[in-house]
Amino acid sequence: MNGILMDIKRMAVHDGPGLRTTLFLKGCPLSCIWCHNPEGQDMKPQIAWFSHKCVSCDLCTRACPFQGARDMKDRDKCIVCGKCVSACPTGARKLYGREITPEEALAIALEDRVFYGTVGGITLSGGEPLMQPDFALKVLEDAKKAGITTCLDTCGYAPWGVFEKTLDICDTYLYDIKHMDDAMHTALTGKGNAFILSNLKKLSERGARIQIRIPLIPNINDSPEHIAHVAKFLKSVHPECVKVLPYHQMARMKYLALGLADPLPESADDLTKRAERAKDQLITAGLKAYI
Repeated sequence: MNGILMDIKRMAVHDGPGLRTTLFLKGCPLSCIWCHNPEGQDMKPQIAWFSHKCVSCDLCTRACPFQGARDMKDRDKCIVCGKCVSACPTGARKLYGREITPEEALAIALEDRVFYGTVGGITLSGGEPLMQPDFALKVLEDAKKAGITTCLDTCGYAPWGVFEKTLDICDTYLYDIKHMDDAMHTALTGKGNAFILSNLKKLSERGARIQIRIPLIPNINDSPEHIAHVAKFLKSVHPECVKVLPYHQMARMKYLALGLADPLPESADDLTKRAERAKDQLITAGLKAYI
């Protein structure tokens, strides 16, 4: 039942109500072309090399069992032992993915409990946290028993049976809507959206507290016609609010550091203006919307 933890963000203010401790879990069923956390797609641990931080001291190479750590040209030989990460004095290396027990996850949340007040708590994000269902359910259950509020940041692509088990142990769902057209959703993320929209409807019918997130990608899902389609659907599931997430291209460095192809669309558009337009359109449609 142990999980694979990607990262931790403490004092998070955008990952649910109040101040939160966010645990990012590895693995995601989608492969969005705009993904800002490519280190979260693969379930397996990965080592990233941020070359701009490297001072060529070669301590990583000396620590590497295969003596090929410095420029990561032999990634196929890497066993992700993490020795190069420990040896690096500048933080040029980062290990994404380590095994963690539910007890360790709860302990991390308890460390920050004094800051939560009555609304803050723990958020499970990713990747997609429900790719590790047994671990995620156990952490949510343990947190609730400890009196900590819980939040699940999800793309919605998981069996309904798993979602159903979260209903009594998850206080708030942060739920992504990426594209309303099934064929476009498949082209952009690798999976269709029928599963995702169905799960959202079922959560709504069960009275779940839902905050919708829309990653707004220029010329892909930000047209007035598409936003109108989104608004019409969302009014049927009664979300607490809708949050528009403006596109950014800051993840390019991560793709390079992980040795991955960079699929992020180029954009020279006024992203703030586009986000404002989408937000205003959602508000006009009768939804509570923010950027």
